Amino acid sequence: MAKSRDGWQWTSHEGIKAGLPCAGVIHPPQSVKNFDKVYDVVIIGAGYTGLTAARDLTAAGFQTLLLEGRDRIGGRTWSSEIDGYQFEMGGTWVHWFQPHVYREISRYGMKNELAFSPDYTHKKNYFSFVTEHGARNMSHEEEIALFSRAVEKFANVDGNLGKSVMPLPFDQYSNETVYSHATMSVADRLEQIKNDLTDDERNAISAVVLVCSGGTRENSSFLDFLRWWAAGNYNYPTLLETVLGIKLKCGQSAFALRFFQEAWSSRRLSYSFNTVVTQVDSSSRDMVTLDSRDGLTFRAKRVICTVPLNVLNKVRFHPSLSRAKLDAIRHKHVNQCTKLHAEIKDAEMRSWGGVTYPNNRLLLGAADGTTPSGNTHCVFFGCSENHIHAEDDIDETLKAVNAFAEMDVERLVSHNWSKDEFAEGAWVWYQPGAEAKYLGTLRERHGPVLFANSDWADGGWRSFIDGAIQSGTEAAFTVKNELRGAQRESSIKSKDDE
Repeated sequence: MAKSRDGWQWTSHEGIKAGLPCAGVIHPPQSVKNFDKVYDVVIIGAGYTGLTAARDLTAAGFQTLLLEGRDRIGGRTWSSEIDGYQFEMGGTWVHWFQPHVYREISRYGMKNELAFSPDYTHKKNYFSFVTEHGARNMSHEEEIALFSRAVEKFANVDGNLGKSVMPLPFDQYSNETVYSHATMSVADRLEQIKNDLTDDERNAISAVVLVCSGGTRENSSFLDFLRWWAAGNYNYPTLLETVLGIKLKCGQSAFALRFFQEAWSSRRLSYSFNTVVTQVDSSSRDMVTLDSRDGLTFRAKRVICTVPLNVLNKVRFHPSLSRAKLDAIRHKHVNQCTKLHAEIKDAEMRSWGGVTYPNNRLLLGAADGTTPSGNTHCVFFGCSENHIHAEDDIDETLKAVNAFAEMDVERLVSHNWSKDEFAEGAWVWYQPGAEAKYLGTLRERHGPVLFANSDWADGGWRSFIDGAIQSGTEAAFTVKNELRGAQRESSIKSKDDE
């Protein structure tokens, strides 16, 4: 399997090694033969948004060029197979409650690839809860009861578990009373309900929300959590299963390859990897020109830009974007999540999970699978409130892992999204007030340039793979209709000229 330059792994006998094998690395890295060609569409970015748009547009008959700065497809979602096991570096979990992603799973006949992450059949079947008051183990039933109680108090802004304020998560502003919570931070909401919370509940809420936001209590929007809560049907066990419960046995890169291969098989797709777009010029009436960092130039009738919010400022647009859009881009989003994989020499850890808050640099850990060697795979999450760059100090990282419970770590695997030049952060989470202020303008097009990304997807599962697919589908649909309309007008004009 080809090796991507992304990611790293550590073992005690080999130390840290940069780069990980990935099925999503495409060879050859470029298929463009004619650099003077004017494409129907150029798509910037080969994450799920770009792949969905490329698949749909090529299937509709349009000549499409896919440009990607990385050496692989997938963007912030990719997997690495190491010694026969799939380690998910970014987006991981899927569910039939996520309509856009499950449609694609069905489309590609992959329903038999679904696997549950939890497995409560092993001896160490408990949950570790570590706070400033000490550490204790509890059953998973006690865990769910505690966290359900805490999160319900947190989300219950209307006496109806949030259902009255946000009855439609895919149209979250349908009830305008939601705006009264738009500028509220997680810290603000915790302050509102502080007298209703036990210490355990306060720590439980803080850990859950910060794992979701990847930020701090002060810079994380409460409204973003309320949307997740509504999309999870206002129920903690349902939300937990939907966002952390079911993954693909084959790995996300194998899923992403289905999109790419279908587009490639149409013979209407061209692509260029390791190609960083630096400028998009739409000043010409009939054509958009794109320049890359290595001096290449591409042209198209339409452009779909899928560059994530936190790095969108690295692309220059001419004419300039609107002042409101530039302001939104400058604000960025707050998620600086650390996602760390640990292979543990203990098969009985397969039923374990835990939270450490507030003193540890990792917040949540959970057993997620069994490797072919019989070890337990655990995944850990941290946030920017007590940030850790896991590869900088392995001893410190191992200390953070062992703060949950004593573990014999054989391997660590990760990708640092905060230092990633094409992401500078993980999935989107807005600052208080930013979502209501900027979401609409982030979705606005710029002449023949459309902007599509899960970061501003118009749906309940924004920031998820589902939101990425939704955004790519909508952008492709718009472009298809416009180009077909232009083709019809050209055909009518030609007949009139005759």
